[in-house]
Formats: sequence, structure tokens, C-alpha cells
Amino acid sequence: MLPKTAAIIPAGGAGLRMGLDTPKQFCDLAGIPLLVHTVQAFQQVKAISSVVLVVPKSHIRMTEEMVSRYRLDRVQEIIAGGKERQDSVRNGLNILSDDIEIVLVHDGARPLISPALIERCIDGVMQHGAVVAGIPVKDTLKKVSEDQTVIDTVDRSELWQAQTPQAAWVKLLKKAFLAADPDNFIGTDETSLLERINCPVHVVHGSATNLKITHPDDLFIAEALLMKNKQTDHLAMRAGHGYDAHRLVLDRPLVLGGVTIPHSMGLLGHSDADVLIHALCDAILGAIGEGDIGRHFPDSDQKYKGISSITLLKDVITLADKKGYSLGNADITVVAQQPKLAPYVNEMRKNLALACQVAEDAMNIKASTTERMGFPGREEGIAAHAVVLMSAS
Repeated sequence: MLPKTAAIIPAGGAGLRMGLDTPKQFCDLAGIPLLVHTVQAFQQVKAISSVVLVVPKSHIRMTEEMVSRYRLDRVQEIIAGGKERQDSVRNGLNILSDDIEIVLVHDGARPLISPALIERCIDGVMQHGAVVAGIPVKDTLKKVSEDQTVIDTVDRSELWQAQTPQAAWVKLLKKAFLAADPDNFIGTDETSLLERINCPVHVVHGSATNLKITHPDDLFIAEALLMKNKQTDHLAMRAGHGYDAHRLVLDRPLVLGGVTIPHSMGLLGHSDADVLIHALCDAILGAIGEGDIGRHFPDSDQKYKGISSITLLKDVITLADKKGYSLGNADITVVAQQPKLAPYVNEMRKNLALACQVAEDAMNIKASTTERMGFPGREEGIAAHAVVLMSAS
């Protein structure tokens, strides 16, 4: 069993270098607040049980609304940041529940963090105790005087550029913070605090795309990278088709696309029986060669009893990401005689788009009847077909 793990995401800076009225972490990136991209990556990692957001005190209400709107359900706490980054992380550490054993600290302004890197950091803590994501320095480095004259060329063979996440056993990081307090030591990052108490820190390979948004140009670079990941390269595309059907019964809620729809009957199933999402999951799994939904979430396993299918969809998207694929678009048809689904389609699209990390227009949902023919026409059940296009990311 994995140790219980939490993430602290300090996003308390004013972002003055961006020259914007709004802190950079709330700026739009490909139509979604930058901070949402960051949190969504952590939501895809099963081992992360909770997320603590540390934001400017003046933006706590805005953050609460953002978390609700984008259904960032792993966010357990939203607290005010301190004067320094170190103060903000300390505030986050102080409110972690006692059962949290591993903590990851990640810059809110690094929105392109991948779930795979998060998992590498967790694995690294279990092996080494403390880790930092980083990449080897590639460019030649020069030591320069105050008048901008080159003094020397620095040997870069042992130099790495530190990124986040920076992760450790909670007890180690708390010890490092306590040791810094008597001398009012301010570290540049969590690793510097751990180094100060002679705690070995192992480097986990990060990514050149895990960039920190600091200047306005960084937003353009990040958006270009996001768009590149969404492109459908015809040499690396995979199509998938999914089909599912469930019986309509009394005394069950009717859940479709993550929306509970008023109706006299609901769908029978081990989970919430969301036939629309089940068809979408099967289509994605089919495209990446991973069988079907029953293989990954068997109805013989009690942990899936009554589970929201949105949760299953997020797990399927995480699996696709690990295999190097992202969703390009999906086209879904729900076959039901009753009820009328048109009033709920927009909310369904929003739910699925958020879970799959795509724009809403990449998620199409249609409803159709069978003119009272067959089991849908007799209102014995509801069926759904889904077709997806997956692209190498």
C-alpha cells in the first residue's frame, strides 16, 4: 500500500514581472486558468490524496470559485500565502493531516507538469527519502564580472537546473523547516533547506517542457506546447469505438455524462452505471490497446461499487497519458426514448472536457431515439456509442 501523499502548490506570488493586473497563476492559458492546468495534473495521480493551494489572501474567494467550477476535487485546503515562498510552504505543511507521509511541493506557475513526473517523484521519495525534479544544464555557462566581462567558463558537467516537484517524507521536510527558523534562514527552495540539515536529495529527471511561467513570453511558449500536444499527427493517431448499454430500473438515479437527470427510472450497474461515460472509456481503451472497462474496473471489485464514472474516466485518461496518448476529440451518441437529454448536453460536455483535459468543442454529444423500436424504444434501457481519436503526445 502506497504511503498517503499530499501536494502543496504555492501560488501566492503577485507575478509583477508579468506586468498584469491579475497574478499570473490566474491568467488564462489555452482558455483555462493557468493554476487549473497545474492542479489537473495532480488530480490524475491516484497516489495524491489531497492538494493544498496557497494563494494570495485577496484571491482566496476567486480560487474557491475556480476549484468549484473546474471540479478540482482533490483540493482539500485553500490558504493564504506568506511573505516569502518558504512561509507559504510552511503554512501548507502546518495544515497537513497527521496521516500524510509524503509531500510534494510544486510551483503553481508550472502548468505543464506531467502526471508521469509526479509519479517518478513519489517513487523517488520511497527509494531515497527526498528528491528534486531537474534537468542537466545544456548551455555553456560563463562567470561574468559586474561590468559584464567574462571571467571564466564554468564546468557544467555536474550542474543541473532544479525544477519542481520537490518531494520528501513529511517528517524530513518539517525537520528542515524547524532548523531554518532559529537563524531566519531563507532558502531558495525546499531542497536548499534539506541540504542544510545534511539530508541527501536525489535528482529525478524532469522535463524541458516543465517550464515556469515568469515573463509574458512564457505564456505564449506554454500555449504553443499545449497546442502541439493536442495536434493530431496523422502518423500517430489511433481511433477507438466504444459501446455500452444498461437496463433501466426503479429506485436508481439516472446519471449520464456525470449529470444526474430527473427521471422516474435510473440505470442498473455496479458503479453509477453512466452508460455514456462507459462507452467513452471503452473507446479510449480500445484506441490505446488496453481492452475494455470491465478489465480495469471489474464489477467483482467492491471498491468500484457506486463509484462516479467521472473518476473512472480520469483514470483512463491517466493510463492513456502514461502510454503517450492524449484525446483529440470524441463523438458520442446516446440512444434513449426518454427522457429528453438536450437540456443537459452542455453540462455533460463540460464535465467530460474537464475530465479529459480538452476544450469543450472537442467533446460532442448527441441524443437519439429509435422511434420506439428495440429495447431503448421500449424504455427498457439506454445505450451509447462513442468514437474517439487519440493522438501521440
